[in-house]
Amino acid sequence: MKEGDVVAQFDPTEQEFRLREARADLAEAEQQVVQVTAESEAKEEEARYELLKARSELKLAELETRRNELLSRIAARQNDLALAAATDKVKQLEKDYEDRVGAARAGIAMQEAARTKAQVGAETAQRNIDSMTLKAKTAGYVAIQQNTQGNFNWGSYLPALQIGDNVRAGMAVAQIPDLKNWEVTARIGELDRGHLSVGQLTDIDVVALPGKKFKGKVTTIGGTTGPLWNRRFECKIAVGDPSAELRPGMSVRMVISTQTLKSVLWLPSQALFESDGRKFVYVREGASFTPRDVTLVRRSESSVVVDGLKEGELVALADPDQMREKNTAQKGGAIQAIQR
Repeated sequence: MKEGDVVAQFDPTEQEFRLREARADLAEAEQQVVQVTAESEAKEEEARYELLKARSELKLAELETRRNELLSRIAARQNDLALAAATDKVKQLEKDYEDRVGAARAGIAMQEAARTKAQVGAETAQRNIDSMTLKAKTAGYVAIQQNTQGNFNWGSYLPALQIGDNVRAGMAVAQIPDLKNWEVTARIGELDRGHLSVGQLTDIDVVALPGKKFKGKVTTIGGTTGPLWNRRFECKIAVGDPSAELRPGMSVRMVISTQTLKSVLWLPSQALFESDGRKFVYVREGASFTPRDVTLVRRSESSVVVDGLKEGELVALADPDQMREKNTAQKGGAIQAIQR
């Protein structure tokens, strides 16, 4: 894949339906805004006209009252009443005008809010459609992930995702590995945890790439998990010189250099026995094996370093007494079978 190439695309049918609905709601909301705006302007113009008319009538009433000295008392009284009525009408219309304009503008604001909501819905639907097309962020090869959605009766094997499969939110469907940064994950026995620390150098052999040697460094030591009889912890090693042939999931053989001990003797771990706080081995002396106490210097899952032995001495990998009893029982059974 090159950067920007389409890696996977989800079915956008549902989101396209929502987008059409949102666009229809948006068009309706825009028409409502236009309608409410026109109605608001008409009502505002009507209120403004009534207010101007009332002010004109007030002006005429004021002019009529100036003639009161020339009119009879009754006519003058009528002019005063007309002026008072015109004044009250102007005050009332001025107050109503502000309320009517405010109500009209509130109606416009409500319709504009509805339009904004519909527009956000349309933009969200469009954004969802755009996000349903996955494009490569970087160049590299694509690793299709396993389909963990649904029930499969094929043991531990899960098939790869394919066209038509359903997926859930947040489910990984493909990966483009970062070819510049690789790490090895190992499940190591709890017994060796005390020997490991961050920064230790590691020699890595990839099973699928014979002859290729890689160098690594311990970066993370995780927590211990698993049953009591098989406790293990996760250790991550960063590969310092990766190559283009590496692929996720490859198996490796690795040796972590924890400490270098010089001029020491080591034995397979099964050659060391413990009983009542003693640590001893069975050493060949003549025709038999006798126990000899030793001092344990270092221990790993497969070997032990001890003091108290000489180089070249022959030791037993099993308890000679138990092996002798077992052989005797097997021979006795054979003789009994012959006697019968």
